[in-house]
Amino acid sequence: MILHIQKGIVLLALFGLFLGAFTLIAQANHSWSKYHWNLSTADTLESPLKLGDNLTLVAWQDSLLGSSADWNASVLKNTVEAGTSNSNCDPTLGQVEVCNGLYGENGWLGIAQIWVYRGKDGHIAQGIVKLNDTYFALPQYGTPAWKNFVMCQEVGHTFGLDHQDEDFYNANLGTCMDYTNDPDGTLADPDQLNNEHPNQHDYEQLASTYAHLNEPSSGGPGKGGGKGNKGKQVGVGSVALNTPAEWGQAIAQDAQGRNSLYVRNLGSGIEVITHVLWADENLSD
Repeated sequence: MILHIQKGIVLLALFGLFLGAFTLIAQANHSWSKYHWNLSTADTLESPLKLGDNLTLVAWQDSLLGSSADWNASVLKNTVEAGTSNSNCDPTLGQVEVCNGLYGENGWLGIAQIWVYRGKDGHIAQGIVKLNDTYFALPQYGTPAWKNFVMCQEVGHTFGLDHQDEDFYNANLGTCMDYTNDPDGTLADPDQLNNEHPNQHDYEQLASTYAHLNEPSSGGPGKGGGKGNKGKQVGVGSVALNTPAEWGQAIAQDAQGRNSLYVRNLGSGIEVITHVLWADENLSD
């Protein structure tokens, strides 16, 4: 009788360990460091975060509208409005500018860049998304699935999300915040998930970041990417920030060993952080 009880206790303990491990996996954090807008859910219900449409192709505009709708299922509300950027895709304080262009054979499909105030808060001041039509003009990338995947991921980065997985050759997780070479899940396994949209885990991560009361930034009155700061730019010079040489120091790599995250100190308490999504050399040949 005692032996049976002891076995039962051991089994319950093992089950508890398994359940705890599963919970940790299910709740794995994929915030982009501490970076976030100095906005609460209530703030964005009153005044949604603006996504500036500087796009020159209808296909890209469709992807942006779709991504905006997807991300609006989260606690951080956004709206697509006419962009205020020029041909360099300069940022606008307090919002995200979204641009496409022939940025050249520099290896990247898309980049997300955020300007952040240095300090403990990690508040985002402004952001941009750039989509490289040099590669999206190629048939292997010029599909709605690829456009939706890259647009969704880069916009997600500007909200403060990181990737859920950074190996392009793993099975799809069903989220655009997962690296993949098969965004619509049709190339190999017929049961492969679609990576063109956010998933519930993305929404939960944003909820843990933004479902709070707004607090003043430690950067001083009026700073932190909150309301009342629109119309001006911070840390913007003549640098286009389109190449690794302009992105600053590489601080992280993807699963294939390519530098994927860069930081550059612009002075005056501002850093620009760049997330880059590289094209697959095998697909780009």
